[in-house]
Amino acid sequence: MPQLNPAPWFFILLSSWTLFILLSPMKMPNYSHLNNPTPKSTKSFNKPWSWPWP
Repeated sequence: MPQLNPAPWFFILLSSWTLFILLSPMKMPNYSHLNNPTPKSTKSFNKPWSWPWP
């Protein structure tokens, strides 16, 4: 059974994961902050409750 012999595919698997781990940090900052969140001036529609404590 050739799939039990790790020699042909283990190096390809290891090198592809190494490339993925090394190249992904360079590409991640492009997607980290697509939109800069800005605070909106929203009006609060709920009034605060004033509890009449005895």
